[in-house]
Amino acid sequence: MDGDAVLTIAVLAAMGAGLVSNRLSPAAGVLGATGSLFLLRVIDVDQAFGGFANPAVFAIGSLYVVAGAVTKTNALQPVVGRVLDRGSRNRAALLRLLVPAGAASAFLANTPIVAMLVPAVRSWAERYGQAVSRYLIPLSYATILGGAITAIGTSTNLVLGGLLESAGYEELEMFELARFGLPLAGAGLVLIVVFAPWVLPERRDPEPAGEGRSYLVSMYVAQQGAFDGQSVEAGGLRQLQGVFLVEVERQGTVIAPVAPTFVLRGGDRLTFAGRVDLVVDLQAMTGLVSAEDPHLDAVDSDDHTFFEAVVGAASPLSGRTLAEAGFRGRYQAAVVGIHRSGASVEAKFGQVRLRNGDALLVLAADGFDERWRNRNDFLLVSRLGGSPPRATRRAPVALAAVAALVVLPAAGVLSVLEAALIAAGAVVVGGVLSPREAREAVDFSVLITIGAAFGLGAALQEAGLAEELADGIIAGFDFIGDAGVVLGIVMAAMVLTELITNVAAVALVFPVALEAAGQSGLDPRTMALGVAVAASASFLTPIGYQTNTMVYGPGRYRFTDYLRLGVPMSLLTLVLLTASVSVAA
Repeated sequence: MDGDAVLTIAVLAAMGAGLVSNRLSPAAGVLGATGSLFLLRVIDVDQAFGGFANPAVFAIGSLYVVAGAVTKTNALQPVVGRVLDRGSRNRAALLRLLVPAGAASAFLANTPIVAMLVPAVRSWAERYGQAVSRYLIPLSYATILGGAITAIGTSTNLVLGGLLESAGYEELEMFELARFGLPLAGAGLVLIVVFAPWVLPERRDPEPAGEGRSYLVSMYVAQQGAFDGQSVEAGGLRQLQGVFLVEVERQGTVIAPVAPTFVLRGGDRLTFAGRVDLVVDLQAMTGLVSAEDPHLDAVDSDDHTFFEAVVGAASPLSGRTLAEAGFRGRYQAAVVGIHRSGASVEAKFGQVRLRNGDALLVLAADGFDERWRNRNDFLLVSRLGGSPPRATRRAPVALAAVAALVVLPAAGVLSVLEAALIAAGAVVVGGVLSPREAREAVDFSVLITIGAAFGLGAALQEAGLAEELADGIIAGFDFIGDAGVVLGIVMAAMVLTELITNVAAVALVFPVALEAAGQSGLDPRTMALGVAVAASASFLTPIGYQTNTMVYGPGRYRFTDYLRLGVPMSLLTLVLLTASVSVAA
């Protein structure tokens, strides 16, 4: 072993120690290691930093912009609503959640998908009295599995495509990974649905210190929507936690109390009473439309959210109805709920004469609290957050960009990079995202990690370590034959992705896989595909993959909770991937 090999091992060991101990971020660790290898003359400047000019970096950046447009417009919200706003429980609910989440992550970055779904799943679990800990780890794992199906499903696959092109191979085709990723995704989802309710703990958010203010809101059943023709119980409206269906008004007739078997019809006016945070969630339920929707349309835009405002004695609102006070014109906001302590409030807000101490649930633009906090109009204004009740009208533009991103490369019309750039440009030119929002949608730390990771793979090859590691894998596993070589490569990728990052893992194992394939007579491209799928299979820790980290806090998990489902998932991946790659190679 020469001096360059020793230096490379030392630098990689230092990087691994920094990443495992969380003293270094992935971007700092990988860039620092690549820069050190350049300064130590192990690799030249092109090998060290040429990765930043690789098409994968630009493709991934473009995908972040497209995913940001989908997230901003809530373009997937109708699907999410239909999946979650039902009374399904346990395995049925898991299946309804995981299949579309996994399918979506095959074509969009799984990080924004999880970011969008976690609040929705938490709200759904709270409404129906479910433990969110039973759903969030499965959600993360499902998006990981879905990402292994296509060339754009995860940054790991795009990096592999860049590595293949750098090594002189043809571009990775859109569904080339599906022959390994799709069977694994199917088997993995079955395992999750069967075992997750058994092995995952039931941990719930602590109960609120008090019931808080109970707001009264009115919603209409949308014509031909999710609740039209459903009974109250079948639609899940009877099992809501912290929200109570007070009455139903149909063509002027009020039904109260409402029986569980009562069948709802489009146009029914439902009156709910409940905690303010859960009342906000009602505004986003698919199949229900706020009774104040005509007023909302006049003030709703992409930067709107919910606030709570308390009427003061000196307020010009006191003793007047919302219409008399010209609330919408004066405050550029709309009231969607009212709380009044110790007295009932009519459901039709236009008839309510406001009193000192009334609390209003208000939809308004960001900055509403700053503008009115120190005025006589309100004693108190506080921001509640939450998305506005309607998706932006530009959601079709975002969905069209996603469709083009998938269809054009799959049909061979454009490369993945060309389609990604066009899709990203379309959502900016189409007004879905402003240039500033497009910049903010891109996670530049990920791009830095990816660009620098190419240098690590080059260092392994330049120092001769790729060949030595391939020799070691073949010598250690040759008693099993070709399957043993594949097993060694898959295990290396899976272990490294848990210890460092998926991007660094694929960059390090790729040259080793090519060497091992060349020495054993296996197909190098097939081996490389197996490396990409294995490098995404992070199921054992909350730090191995971004989506695992994202659900850690919201699910109230402990570190060891990931092992409960992660161990069988990892064993399944190891066995299934080794077998399928061995046959194909």
